[in-house]
Amino acid sequence: MSGSPTNGPGETSFAALRGQLHEAATAFADGPDALEGILLGMVDDVDRAVREPLEIFPVCHHSPASALAMARRLREKQPKVVYLELCEDMAPLLGELRNCRLPVAVQAFASDIDGFPAEWAPLSVVAPITEASAEYQAIAYALDTPGVELVLVDRSSDHVFQWDSRHGERTPEAAAGPAEPAPESEAALHGEAVGVEIGDLRPRFAELEEHLLRHGKVRHWSEWWHQYVEVPLGDSDHAAYRQVMFLVGSLFRRLAPGDGERVRVDEDRERYMWTRMREHLAASGADPEDCLYVCGAFHAASRVDEFGVAGGGSFDISPRSATTWQYGLIPSSHAAIEAQFGLASGSVSIAATQWAKNLKRTRVQPYRLAGQDGAKKPRTAKKAAPAAPVPPAEAAADRLSGFLRRPPVLDTLDEAELLGWSVDIVRAARRSGYLASTADAIAVFETSILLAGMRDRAKPTPYDFQDAAITCIEKDSVPGRRDVRRLVEIMMGGDRIGRVGYDALPPLARDVHDRLAPLELKLQQRGVQRALLDMNSRPELRACSDVLWMLRRLLPHGAARPIMGERKLGERSIQESWDLALGTHQRALIELGYEGVSIEQVLEQRLRRDAYGPRATTAVVLAAVEDATLYLRGRRLADELGTRALEVLTAERTVDGAPEVLRRVRGLLAYYRTGEPVLPPWVESFVKAGYAHYCTVLPTAFTDEDVTAGQVAAMLGFLFSMEGLALSLGCDRAQLELAVAQSRPTDPERTALLWAAQVQLGALSRAELRERCDELLANPMMVPAYPRYLSGFVHALVPVPGLADVVVEAVSNAFGRLPDPVLLPWLPTLITTLRAGAADLAPLLIREAGRIFPARLAALDAWVPPWREAPEAGAPVLGGTKSAGGGNRGAALLFTHPRTLDAVAELLGCDGTWAPPGEGPAGPGGAALMARHPDSATAWESLLAGA
Repeated sequence: MSGSPTNGPGETSFAALRGQLHEAATAFADGPDALEGILLGMVDDVDRAVREPLEIFPVCHHSPASALAMARRLREKQPKVVYLELCEDMAPLLGELRNCRLPVAVQAFASDIDGFPAEWAPLSVVAPITEASAEYQAIAYALDTPGVELVLVDRSSDHVFQWDSRHGERTPEAAAGPAEPAPESEAALHGEAVGVEIGDLRPRFAELEEHLLRHGKVRHWSEWWHQYVEVPLGDSDHAAYRQVMFLVGSLFRRLAPGDGERVRVDEDRERYMWTRMREHLAASGADPEDCLYVCGAFHAASRVDEFGVAGGGSFDISPRSATTWQYGLIPSSHAAIEAQFGLASGSVSIAATQWAKNLKRTRVQPYRLAGQDGAKKPRTAKKAAPAAPVPPAEAAADRLSGFLRRPPVLDTLDEAELLGWSVDIVRAARRSGYLASTADAIAVFETSILLAGMRDRAKPTPYDFQDAAITCIEKDSVPGRRDVRRLVEIMMGGDRIGRVGYDALPPLARDVHDRLAPLELKLQQRGVQRALLDMNSRPELRACSDVLWMLRRLLPHGAARPIMGERKLGERSIQESWDLALGTHQRALIELGYEGVSIEQVLEQRLRRDAYGPRATTAVVLAAVEDATLYLRGRRLADELGTRALEVLTAERTVDGAPEVLRRVRGLLAYYRTGEPVLPPWVESFVKAGYAHYCTVLPTAFTDEDVTAGQVAAMLGFLFSMEGLALSLGCDRAQLELAVAQSRPTDPERTALLWAAQVQLGALSRAELRERCDELLANPMMVPAYPRYLSGFVHALVPVPGLADVVVEAVSNAFGRLPDPVLLPWLPTLITTLRAGAADLAPLLIREAGRIFPARLAALDAWVPPWREAPEAGAPVLGGTKSAGGGNRGAALLFTHPRTLDAVAELLGCDGTWAPPGEGPAGPGGAALMARHPDSATAWESLLAGA
């Protein structure tokens, strides 16, 4: 708008103010050019907003002055229609606020998106609401007053992401720098949701904000607003309040930097809201004089063509996308609001305290929803201040000139209040471990007055008191969890954390509370509660256990944490102990309700999403199969996901997940073999496909540099451990033999793995393997690489656990024969290898070492390793032993313990006696049947001769 006066009834309303600003611009800018245009344009903005027939009520979010002025105006005007700057699709949720304890946030949530990039999911928009906010006063008035209609006119949640960039609503606070960090558990209640607030009043001109903070002698914008806007407006009348807020909004709007994208979004929001209001007025026939438009002061000073009931222009509202939005209420907190909107830490708590003081001082009766949880009942004995008559439009002329020229009203020092603060903070500090005393309380009291005087204030503000407390009480370290700054914030009103009532919860959350009712715990309370489940004495608790295990799978860590008990395939505990914090993680539980109506449905959907996702691997799908078996009864989903695992396995071209595949397949096989009469068809098909798949890629994996030794060991483990089942299902063992024969590794670790595979297949004997290890130690050129061979042998215990004695022997020889420059650098590698497979590998090695090595230290000096012992003269040799009769009978145990053979002979009906020592048949024995029945030998001889 130009700086010239406008025509209309209030044409000369601000003539005096325009003249003063013209003189000021001439004096300070050496000419009435740019500065005069800005100053007079601000007056025009105020004049235009004041003369609008549809009364505009400018507010600032979470401002006690705005809330107080709103409560006053609602009782004076009693509007029949309230237009509120809030996402229009959130209207159905506002009635549920009466079932909650404020602060809470109205949330729009979408997990399955259509029309937005997939990486944006999930989409979340929140609008936090506190009791000390003007929007809550308007909502409470409209919902509890008969005949009053509440209309939300701001863009929908879908348009928030249509119009904005990926990060959605970028608040100026985020651009100006983050606020002081709040505790993570309290500041993260909104998650990564996009915040929508009414009344975004903060300079978008960095130099202007810096100038205001420096000359106001404050550190943060919230402190400046409290000192220079909140307190002066607390006692102003309605006309002065409106004009001052219009002026502030116009100032910040005209001095905003040229961010074209943000200006476009702001103007589109204003066009959207005025379009919706004109549509409602036309449809309902309401009189603009009976309506009230509640919006942020920044948008109240709008200059778009669509502004006003009689505004021109036509704004086309784009249709919403096909995304399905879910709506609900989530708990909020003062710290979460401060963190999301970049407010100073503790500013919302201080605003709540200021709200309570304003109500007590002015005796204004605020609006509260009937049945509001946590709201104090109004005192009926105290009469509210009489409502002033509604001034006519002509009387609301220039109130800015007097307000701006009037010196600030300096409140006198309230010594009782300041003294109470000082005593309370010392008491809180002592409870938190500080060595504070009465002297510190006196010091805080005097320092607060001193700081206020240095900052040109008649009385200390809560921010001055906070600085004084930090100066006088806080020492070099923080003895407890909270520092003094945090203690002051709690003392000033605490970080009030809202709670969504049972009736306002989604069906899933209510179902969870109902199913956990046998635990007899107050699950909606914040904090950790211990639940003890004895399923033997109370079988009904088994259903609670099932719910808790599913919640542990679905909710963040700490919401449901098992202390005692576990759930594995084929195992279920009879006693369990849980730490539950469902009240603390209420937001996560509510957001589960956006995905389904029961936790079983949500879990099934998530398992399907994991299994059918674009990045699903065989290991991921098998994990989904295991979870479906553990948490969901029935094999329908498990069999479906198992079939999906088979599809993914056949399409994979890498072996990155081979160790995880091996571990999970072994577990599932053990479970089905012990708990089911037959194996599921998908398991048999998976084993057959896996056997063929790993045989095919095995030669390449042995030489591929991107494949680790652990992955090759897992492939061999799958092939060897599943070999019996695979061969019974029709696989050919020659395929595995050919794959091993075609493998040509060059790396020492994989070479050791190949040797182990050859031993398992019978292509290499243990004696030959020991000889190769001895040759490596005897070759000086191979000694530096010997530790890498040992690492391969350790990995080989996965596919061939029977080689544990050979591995212990090889490691022992390495410790005995390797030089220290080679041995010592290898030890970390050995420890890392054992730690990675400690669950399976270390017990094998320890058990085998305990069998071989002496049990006592005294026997160690004379101990000779079994692989170094020379065979005794009378010791049995392979192929036969000396019998009692002096012949090489080949069955020494039978002659030493003949009763076994006697029992077998009696069972077969054979009679006979043992030959006495020395009277046996001469010559070598052990082939008596050939002498007694030579026909068989003759037939073999003729058959071989004919061949």
